[in-house]
Order: sequence, then C-alpha cells, then structure tokens
Amino acid sequence: MKVTFKGISKQYKGKYALQDFSAELENGIYGLLGTNGAGKTTLINIFVGILRSDTGQILINDVDARTLGIEFLSHIGYLPQYPQFYKNFEVMEFLKYMCELKQIPKSQAEKRVQELLEIVNLSNARHKKIGALSGGMRQRVGIAQAMLNNPNILILDEPTAGLDPQERIRFRNLITKFSENRIVLLATHIVSDIEFIANQVILLKDGRLLKQDTPQALVEGLKGKVWTVTATEEALDEKLHRLKISNMMREQNDIHLRVIDDEQPDVDAVNVQANLEDVFLYYFGEGEQW
Repeated sequence: MKVTFKGISKQYKGKYALQDFSAELENGIYGLLGTNGAGKTTLINIFVGILRSDTGQILINDVDARTLGIEFLSHIGYLPQYPQFYKNFEVMEFLKYMCELKQIPKSQAEKRVQELLEIVNLSNARHKKIGALSGGMRQRVGIAQAMLNNPNILILDEPTAGLDPQERIRFRNLITKFSENRIVLLATHIVSDIEFIANQVILLKDGRLLKQDTPQALVEGLKGKVWTVTATEEALDEKLHRLKISNMMREQNDIHLRVIDDEQPDVDAVNVQANLEDVFLYYFGEGEQW
C-alpha cells in the first residue's frame, strides 16, 4: 500500500490550516509531529473524507482516492482525537455494533471481536459498560474498533492524550503490534509517543511540512546544536533570558542547563548527544520560554 499526498491545502477564513502539503507513505509507522494548531487534525480529516481540501490530491496506489468512493473507507481504520462512545453499551456489544456499521459479515464479526479483545487485553472486560472503563481501557476499545475491518491504513489522532505513563506504554506496544504490513499514521504533539516506534517522523508547523525523515536522521541533523551549560544561582536569571533551555537539573550549588543553539552559547558549554525531544524544541520552541 502506498499513500501519496500531493499539494494539499486548506484555508479557514483566509488563513491556511494546511499549505501545499506533500508526502509519500508506505508500510510502517509515521509520526505526524507538531504543536497544537499545526494542522495535524485538518490533514487527517481531509484524509478520511470529513473535510475536502481546497487544492491537491490524495492517491492510493497512484489512484485518486476520490474515484474510489466508499471502497476507500474499507481500507481505513480511524481513531479520532475525541472518540465518542455509547457509554451504556457493553464493550463486546459496541464492537459488534461497529462490525455492522463497517459491513463485516456476522459470520466473521464474532471471531474478529474476540481476537481483538484478546490482543488489546480486554477479554475480561467484554461485558463491562464502556462508561465504567478507565481512559486507557476506552482508548483500547477505540483502537480495537479501528482494527475491526483489518485496514491497510490505521490513523490515530492524539491517541494517548490524558493517559497515564503505563497506559501510554501499553498503547505504543499495541500500535507496534498492529503496524505489520500496513501504514500507521499517528498524529501527536507528545514526542515520547513516537520516539522509539516511528519509522519516519513528519514535522508539521503552521500547516507546512518542515521535514520528513527517520528519527535517527532528524536527531543526527542536530549534531553540534545541543549543549550543557553549568550555571550558579546568581547567573541563572541571565541565562534563562538569553539561552534556549530545554531542561534544568540542580546539583548541590550548581544548575545544569540543557541548551539548544546553533552556536556555542557559553565559553564553557559542552556538546551533548541530541534526542528527538531536542528536535521538537529546535523546530517548534519559540521565544524565551520553551
């Protein structure tokens, strides 16, 4: 499966939410990374047909998605940013209902639901009402419904928002498990969601594509731009206003600052290895307060 975005643009009241977005996706996990308001959800809504772009095309295996009609949706599994569940439905009841909506034959639906409940570790909660589940369990119900039709393309919009660290890890592991032989597009502003699972990262800022590359290549691109600076208490205020600081750690009488800068920010600054969070802050951090 190959998805090609060609020159996608969308305006609201004369302001671009997306501008000339072009990218190509093949099987693997793609982290769509950007701040809130970067255009991630707009891109996804255009992709799944909720919105129409002002210009551009989306091609599926070199065929315009608009010519595929309803068949296009059969290729997609989608978990929106704010999924709406029927809270009085039991988990299994809800998933069977979603099978009906996705036109999955009854002869296959029962087995598929059972398989996915096992994979997302909700077999013991199959008869619980959705309204009684924790946030993490509801998100697992959400990814299960997205996978019911065994889609070629899995789209997840801010899937870990509000989850605790343990649930975030569980969810990331599920995404990796489901990524075999399909395209996974995961939109997030949380670096840890994609740092260790994404094959490629798409950086989106103000509706424009900044970069698309592997996490390793993006980190390598910051070589020589991440530093540690040691400051005393007396010098801290001056450095806070002058330097782009991503992290601070206090150690006895000294304060160690992690600084992102194209040039050596202080005479005693020492280069350190960059990470994907540094990449995010380099491209999206603005002003004195990061």
